[in-house]
Amino acid sequence: MYRPRRSVAVEADKSDTERWLVSYADYMTLLFALFLLLYSMATMEKEQFKKLQDTISKVFIEATDKQETGIQGQSVQPDIHPQSDFELYGSGLEDATGPTLLADNAKLEHIDRTRRGSPLAAMQKDINRALRSLVESDLAKVTLDEDWLTIELSSGLLFSSGSANSTSSASAVMTELTAILKQTNNYMRVRGYTDSVPIRTEQFPSNWELSVARAASIVRLLEELGIAPERMAIEGYGQYAPFAENTTAQGRSQNRKVVIALSKYAYEPVVAQIPQPAEAQSAQEQAAEEAAEQEQNKIRVIRLPHGGIRITTRPPEPGEEEPASQ
Repeated sequence: MYRPRRSVAVEADKSDTERWLVSYADYMTLLFALFLLLYSMATMEKEQFKKLQDTISKVFIEATDKQETGIQGQSVQPDIHPQSDFELYGSGLEDATGPTLLADNAKLEHIDRTRRGSPLAAMQKDINRALRSLVESDLAKVTLDEDWLTIELSSGLLFSSGSANSTSSASAVMTELTAILKQTNNYMRVRGYTDSVPIRTEQFPSNWELSVARAASIVRLLEELGIAPERMAIEGYGQYAPFAENTTAQGRSQNRKVVIALSKYAYEPVVAQIPQPAEAQSAQEQAAEEAAEQEQNKIRVIRLPHGGIRITTRPPEPGEEEPASQ
């Protein structure tokens, strides 16, 4: 059977048109290897991150579930319960810096800001327990922020209308508070507030005087019950720092109050340095000093080397002589 032979020129043309497949196959192979490598790296990082995430989650979950403190297993677990109101700053090697002490846009003066008082959170629990019935009846309110523990007391609980004389119920409330405050050394501010209803009497020409007088009355009562007066200060805000709107009777009632604010900083008594008296000199030393003084002030007659005399109180100089006393 006859089979026609292809010419050499036809075979050459066919090989030239299919040569690009070799380069394309090499390119696709390299590209596949690249994506395979990237995928393997991504998978490895994801697995490692998952292991790290599981480890951290396990540590924190176990720390919050355990109530014990001290040494736990093979490691030392810190106490997760706060013991005071002190804050941690930096790494422990840096100087402690804290927030600026503010209260109603005023600062406490003469305070050692590096010394904290008793923890405010612990006092809040004790005061809430002591004034539970008043808090439940909305006659008292105890709040805590970063710098102050405030005890808001309704004026109707402490004073008669338009008066600054404390009532028997005020004495009972202050007695309960004093039992707690005596165990602390925190600075205290007693603040008086009124509503916007004007008052104009001989004793109180305005709400300023009424608010200050009511705060002063509570301070005197606390002092009588044993609170150190150096810890306390009096503030009067009158009608100009309302807690609610004065347009309603309920709002005016909320604005008539006395607030006892306890600072997180402590009062530290200043010990006066009494100068120590000089030790009394012995009789011999005193006599020797008197003799030396008399000798120094003694009038001398000095005979000069070339004749003549000199009357003076100075001792003789070299070359001079003092005549012998007769």
